[in-house]
Amino acid sequence: MNSEMLSMILLKEKDRLNVSDFDFELPEALIAQHPVEPRDASRLMVVNRKSGSITHHTFRDLGSLLKKGDILVLNNTRVIPARLIGEKEGTGVKIEILLLKRLELDVWEALVKPGKRLKVGQRVSFGHGILVGELKEILENGNRRIQFSYSGMFETILDQLGEMPLPPYISAQLEDQERYQTVYAKERGSVAAPTAGLHFTPELLDELQKKGIEIVKILLHVGLGTFRPVKVEDIREHAMHSEYYRVDVEAAERINRVKLEGRRVIAVGTTAARTLESVVYEGKVVPGEGWTDIFIYPGYSFQIVDVLLTNFHFPKSTLVMLVSALAGRELILKAYETAVQESYRFYSFGDSMLIL
Repeated sequence: MNSEMLSMILLKEKDRLNVSDFDFELPEALIAQHPVEPRDASRLMVVNRKSGSITHHTFRDLGSLLKKGDILVLNNTRVIPARLIGEKEGTGVKIEILLLKRLELDVWEALVKPGKRLKVGQRVSFGHGILVGELKEILENGNRRIQFSYSGMFETILDQLGEMPLPPYISAQLEDQERYQTVYAKERGSVAAPTAGLHFTPELLDELQKKGIEIVKILLHVGLGTFRPVKVEDIREHAMHSEYYRVDVEAAERINRVKLEGRRVIAVGTTAARTLESVVYEGKVVPGEGWTDIFIYPGYSFQIVDVLLTNFHFPKSTLVMLVSALAGRELILKAYETAVQESYRFYSFGDSMLIL
């Protein structure tokens, strides 16, 4: 291979790391405002990496698309009612606080809106003083450090006063708050749902297990960093925010056994995929807990995840980059173009994609 050909190949690869290479046209009408009923009535696009084929199904057909011996890896995080709306003490100005990350027992990293109206040392009252938050520090990333004071249990008060932090692109009112939780949600801590799992029903999970498909649960508390826009042209310069994960010994052993036996590991959602790829060492899942800021984009070689079940994501988002790393940018953009043509529903309450 001569130097000119090599330079062209390297240039082509570099171009694929530009944020504009992960853009596509998305009509606003395709952004789902309501979840479908029942959950597994959503549509399912199947993208085959080997053949390049794209086929159309319903989510409840999932059992016929998977194999006996596959293992589904679910993220059993639970969304907390992280949006608090209160009044600035002394002025009555409306202040909204969105909890992002628990730093200490009563100290949280949060977004404040409007941020300029709350200075360090000022306090916000929620529920007529049931909960009070004081701004302690403005962090380098623009978020705020808030310390809360209250009587009783913080979680109980949050359930009483907080609201479900639905994404800003969902303007419709959600009547049943549980529809923004997976049916297997357990561990409180996320500010956004692992939406690929919203399509499952208890009946479908039972059906899959009866077919011989294993199910294992891990944890990643979803933060807003996953959904923040990429503001740099070269995506390699984008910094992900860290998120808490936990993989227990049993889950690690079961996943490692599946890999050793040559069976498939199916990550349900990008959160499960990022967690699995964060805890791998020498080709094996290592149990433990901690914080991950892994950013997966084309050029990354997956070590644990064989198949990915995911929703349809934002143009130019880190999530589109992750699925492009697995299936290839060209095939993913083709799939997204097809999804638009076939009027698939996008984002949190939208339809899903199975990448084989």
